[in-house]
Amino acid sequence: MPTVRGLPGAYRFFFYSFDCNEPPHVHVKRENMTCKFWLEPVDFAGNDGFSAHELTQIRRLVLSYRQRLLEAWHEHCGD
Repeated sequence: MPTVRGLPGAYRFFFYSFDCNEPPHVHVKRENMTCKFWLEPVDFAGNDGFSAHELTQIRRLVLSYRQRLLEAWHEHCGD
């Protein structure tokens, strides 16, 4: 699971290698909570444990670092 390094906060932003056949997206994890956001356009895709407030914070980070996340996606998936 490749991790996108250098993003602020207590979150781990990562991809699953078997997800490369899906549209660009990122998984986000903290402790035992995870969520998923599509990147083109940025949209919420799923949640397992995060509060609505924290999902809003994560969405802001995804929007702020969208270009970097997309570059990492394309680098990993070879698109």
